[in-house]
Amino acid sequence: MTDNLILARRLAALAGVTFTAAFGVAPLTQLGAASADQFATTAQDKKMKHHTYVGMWVTADGIIRQELLSNGRYDEARGTRKSSYQGRYEIRGNRIDYWDDTGFTADGTFVGQDELHHGGMIFYRER
Repeated sequence: MTDNLILARRLAALAGVTFTAAFGVAPLTQLGAASADQFATTAQDKKMKHHTYVGMWVTADGIIRQELLSNGRYDEARGTRKSSYQGRYEIRGNRIDYWDDTGFTADGTFVGQDELHHGGMIFYRER
């Protein structure tokens, strides 16, 4: 699948429509109850399911906990507040890019298999 086709599918899913190369777009309401996740079947999404960085990452003091889910999404808790931030992520090499559901973007760098530098903080893989 070309990068342009992948981008078109993601944009369509975010806009609440499905993409078909032959017929353009159709509202999801015409297709029944479907979620955007059902249309996110790109090669990148499939790679995340088995990526070595998937799992829970925690600051040394345990206050911030960030779970990288196998479907390319993350869920971050802060203190006693669960799901403080949620969004999607992509990993390329040792770099991670985040897109929060509110529109905020961030990035980070994995240092080895068990350390993540992100937002001026250091996270450690929870074992």
